Amino acid sequence: MSKVFEIKYGQKETSVNLNSLGMRDMQARVYEKRNSQHLLVKAPPASGKSRALMFVALDKLNNQGIKKVIIAVPERSIGKSFKSTKLMQFGYYWDWVVKDDNNLTTVGSSQSKVKAFIDFIKSTDPSDDILIVTHATLRYATEYLDSSDFDDCLIAIDEFHHVSQEDNSVLGSTLRDILRNSTAHVFAMTGSYFRGDSVPILEPTDEQLFDRVTYTYYEQLEGYKYLKSFSMVYKFYRGQYIDALRDLVDEFIDKKTIIHIPNVNSGESTKDKYGEVDRILDVLGTYLKQDDNGIIYIKTKTGRILKIADLVTENGRDKVTAYLSEMDKVEELDMIIALGMAKEGFDWPFAEYALTIGYRSSLTEVVQIIGRVTRDSFNKTEAVFTNLIAEPDADSDEVQFAVNNIMKAITASLLMESVLSPIFKFKPKDQEDNSQNSSEIFLRGLSKPSTQRVKQIIEEDMVELKASILQDDVVQSAILAGADGKTINKQLIPRVIATMYPDLTQQEVEEVRQYTVADLTLTNAEKDKDNNQLLKMADKFINIDDLNIDLIDSVNPFQAAYEVISRDVDAKTLQLIARAFDAKKFEFTNDELRMLYPQIKEFQRVNGRSPKRDAQNLEEQRLYYALAKLAQIKQERNQ
Repeated sequence: MSKVFEIKYGQKETSVNLNSLGMRDMQARVYEKRNSQHLLVKAPPASGKSRALMFVALDKLNNQGIKKVIIAVPERSIGKSFKSTKLMQFGYYWDWVVKDDNNLTTVGSSQSKVKAFIDFIKSTDPSDDILIVTHATLRYATEYLDSSDFDDCLIAIDEFHHVSQEDNSVLGSTLRDILRNSTAHVFAMTGSYFRGDSVPILEPTDEQLFDRVTYTYYEQLEGYKYLKSFSMVYKFYRGQYIDALRDLVDEFIDKKTIIHIPNVNSGESTKDKYGEVDRILDVLGTYLKQDDNGIIYIKTKTGRILKIADLVTENGRDKVTAYLSEMDKVEELDMIIALGMAKEGFDWPFAEYALTIGYRSSLTEVVQIIGRVTRDSFNKTEAVFTNLIAEPDADSDEVQFAVNNIMKAITASLLMESVLSPIFKFKPKDQEDNSQNSSEIFLRGLSKPSTQRVKQIIEEDMVELKASILQDDVVQSAILAGADGKTINKQLIPRVIATMYPDLTQQEVEEVRQYTVADLTLTNAEKDKDNNQLLKMADKFINIDDLNIDLIDSVNPFQAAYEVISRDVDAKTLQLIARAFDAKKFEFTNDELRMLYPQIKEFQRVNGRSPKRDAQNLEEQRLYYALAKLAQIKQERNQ
């Protein structure tokens, strides 16, 4: 079992202390932008986004001419995050008061909630100023309303990553109509502003309407009081995961743990979710009883009594969730077994260990799972995310499926390391000495952003861009095949950038590429324990002052992930992974061909010949096949 990474934090308490208005650091940062008509807040779970909205919404109601506030949440359970709250006792100007009738996230029919929504919009009662609904109710209600009905309203969308610009996204269409055809203010919140399906949330023209406040995962964890470290671990297994669980149980049996069992449609599932819960309980210890709240009592081999919540079994789940919503003491629960729950809108701050069985199809889901264990609490100094992943069996029909799962799991870990690590700002290094602070790294040969568009992408979109790169099939295959740095950095990554931002020129793509590659490489670089000026790159330590873009381009930014795989799976599995890469390494999109053409011309100029098919260098091979593909396209057009 390998620890993919571990990150230490400074416990500065900046993300938990309150200012004179009762605001945390993140909330104060959002409040500074309270006059923005369209505001996007990207912040981790437990950072206080719900209360940040309360502060801004109350200011808009009292000072900015907004008449009504509508808060839309993805599921009913999250509605409680926006319940009435006494803010004045902490120094704010007004309290947050929500009428019981205006909380539509309680039990009730869809039709009755839509009627209540419309009545709220039409109401002239001053006390009808705040409404809490689900995303679904918002979608249904807008079918009976015009966009202009939302004039002088604030629309707040929680868990904004559920929105999509795709035509089949009703919520996305609803938001687009409100943005374009009303004077409504929009406040969007998310802990993961990238979708697991890689579909952009908004069209570029709509996205540029938003002012942004980004509070990074690193800022959040660095500012905690108790939590000192986060680590990500992988364990590969063959056969059934229950057998692997027996070997792992000592790692988490004494920790506040959430076990996420696999989806019934996944390869890791036995297709019997209730049976899996029973077998997990058997691994944990001896069953004693189930109390009136639905909590299961298990006696471990050491004699300890565990209190376990089963969120998989539908029968009695309402009692269990009710118990979870009311508990506030560390001794009231030890473990949760979940399937598709305990990810969003769920608050168990004492949780310190997430065990996820099987790969999750969405990076967003991984982020949400991790977010459950990275809350600050007195009972823990470290948080751990462990993923059990099935190894591919050469004799199985599910080989490609298993290979893909390994690819996706490891690339998810790369993204999380990048997200949870300190944020660096990269600047071109000139001939003169550059004064720098601890967050700045100067690179020789780094291009200055030539346009405001490039600057915006570098400063605001880097997490989303890295997510898109790491979700690209060809990139994933290259990572696990241990492809050379230049192929990944100069051919595969610009292809993704060009696809994600089709409006960029080749020069702009190259500028974005340089900053992206620098970010990926240096975030994941190993720091020397005794000298912070030294970074381990390509198996040797490099002084930060000697860094240049050519050196970075030569390094595979994902080498560490490949080393994890190589160490933890057998030779047969590595061969299967290499085979999967071979099948994809010479596939090209039109965008990639457009990006590779100048590289082909430059190769011909420098070498006095065209790239060769049998070249030892993979980069040259790709250029050969790209040239062949371009010739084929040209021939077809001339016919």
